[in-house]
Amino acid sequence: MAVGNREEEKHIAAVREFNRFYTARLGLLRKRHLDGDFSLTEARILYEIGASPGLTASFLRNTLGLNAGYVSRSLALLSKRKLVRQTSSRQDGREKLLSLSPSGETAVARLNEQSALQIKGLLATVNATDRDALLDSLSRIRSILSEPEERPVRIVRLSKSSEDAIRLLEEYYEAVNVVQRDTPAAVQKIIDAPSSGVWLAYLGEKAVGCVVLKKLSSIPLTGECKRLYVQPEARGLRIADKLLDAQEDFARSEGLSWIYLDSYDDLKAALALYRRRGYVPCERYNDNPQATVFLRKNIESGVIGR
Repeated sequence: MAVGNREEEKHIAAVREFNRFYTARLGLLRKRHLDGDFSLTEARILYEIGASPGLTASFLRNTLGLNAGYVSRSLALLSKRKLVRQTSSRQDGREKLLSLSPSGETAVARLNEQSALQIKGLLATVNATDRDALLDSLSRIRSILSEPEERPVRIVRLSKSSEDAIRLLEEYYEAVNVVQRDTPAAVQKIIDAPSSGVWLAYLGEKAVGCVVLKKLSSIPLTGECKRLYVQPEARGLRIADKLLDAQEDFARSEGLSWIYLDSYDDLKAALALYRRRGYVPCERYNDNPQATVFLRKNIESGVIGR
């Protein structure tokens, strides 16, 4: 075995050993955080909402790196326990803003007190010099392991059609040789329709991607994902995932249970993306003459197909 590989294995083993130490030392392996009423994830969600009232499920998912369905289920449980309130945004009635109820504020205050006591106990036997070294090391670890800043990506749900939307849709049509194309009037009709929408992805001020959701009248509680496209120069930044995340969050908030889509066999990368996200094969559901592949995803509770 090469020396470089031995060194790498030593580094991996050292990090894993430290992980085992601090997860046990901080009690992170216990079923309930701080031996209280919440899992570690539930407690962290409550912390985040308490610190930033008015944040959204999308913000939580991106901040904590959690699956959209998992966040949705956790929020549903916390709301059922009357700890979290979900209210419609004035800017967009379909967007839910999260805040703590009085009971939730009491629960977070208790968690903060318990956490402070736990850390106080950990530091009680550490002298001042070692404490300074510990805090400096924690800061350095965070700095070293922080991911490089990504180029800022904004996902925007349109309230009216725009030149950016038409331009990206035209690029999509040409890229995959679409025969059945939407006119600008048809795009606005989708934007105005219930449980439907058009999302654009922006890098800085430039629109670089799009996706469309159309409510399917032929199948109850179902929408159709269409026109997913990211410009070639903007790929590799998970923009397609971010667009689909926004679409699924919206569809779920509208009470939809399924999202269907059609494609064709030559679009290998797109099909791999859909399957990775939980889309499974289904029967043909439309008369699109170009489509050869039909997929669907259950978004209601993270279930993938039946």
